[in-house]
Amino acid sequence: EWGTTACAYLALHGTYAILWLLKDASFRDRRFEEEISFPIGFFFCFVPLIGYYIAPYIITSRHVVVEPWLLGLAISLVIFGVFFHYVGDAQKYYVLKIQPGLITDGLFARVRNPNYLGEMLIYSGFALLAKHWLPWVAMLGWWIFFLRNMLRKDASLSRYPEFAAYRKKSWLVLPKP
Repeated sequence: EWGTTACAYLALHGTYAILWLLKDASFRDRRFEEEISFPIGFFFCFVPLIGYYIAPYIITSRHVVVEPWLLGLAISLVIFGVFFHYVGDAQKYYVLKIQPGLITDGLFARVRNPNYLGEMLIYSGFALLAKHWLPWVAMLGWWIFFLRNMLRKDASLSRYPEFAAYRKKSWLVLPKP
């Protein structure tokens, strides 16, 4: 039996997926165009992505019911996450098309990785709906992967002379007040 929590999850994750397809059609992420071997793709992409489906499995198999305030919080996290993820990706894509270099304004003015922040918020909202610790364990693995990517990106951006000043006025994943 599908209750409110399962329907809300389906609506949120389904909408996120449709928006992802629209985003991909409008401003592609070059990383998804790189060819990788089957074993690498299977073990380092497909298998970890399965972790994202722990929350909906728990929600549907255990008939999880969340309190209205928790449902509202989860929906808000997903909406804010979609904003940061897609607006950050769009800003990066279109700014770099016109002027390659360091992006230090817009969403990037106070946070160096708004797209990762967005994805973390999205899946935090999904994990809240499960009311279980296991989705958080899967997400911790992704967050460690994200952190590795963010630090590598910082190391790459450090080649720009203005990066040191930018780093002082922004935080890695949360907006600096």
